[in-house]
Amino acid sequence: MVAYEMIQNLKEIYEGQARQERYETSKALLQCKMTEGTPVGAHVIKMMGYVQMLEKLGFPLKNELAIDLILQSLPVCEAKRKGKKVAKSKGSGKTKAKGKNVLKPKGAISKDGKCFHCNKSGHWKRNCPVYLEEVKKAKAVGASVSGTAHEKESS
Repeated sequence: MVAYEMIQNLKEIYEGQARQERYETSKALLQCKMTEGTPVGAHVIKMMGYVQMLEKLGFPLKNELAIDLILQSLPVCEAKRKGKKVAKSKGSGKTKAKGKNVLKPKGAISKDGKCFHCNKSGHWKRNCPVYLEEVKKAKAVGASVSGTAHEKESS
């Protein structure tokens, strides 16, 4: 045999094995998923081993593709949170209650409550005609409502 024929013969023999190994390695790389509870470092090292093996077999991957494959193999935390309540936002502190947790007033609300402004029954301060008239006058004069209410108490 001439050297050229020997090289061709060896290529035919080992090329099939390399193709099969490349197929198995790429399959393992693409199907590799990290299980929860295992260290991320060990998983990344395992994935990098697959990438390096493909490079040795004549099929190098670009860095961006290798990084994307590794990131896609990591578990997604958001899928785990499905159905849980979203954390409260730091806002005014007021929250709306829904469903069964709605707070109900302990005492009954009646229309014959006493007005805290004029001490007459049948309405509350927010609907008191005397109070509303004083508010109108105070706005027209420019004085504060609390100032007119304070003057009324002292007289």
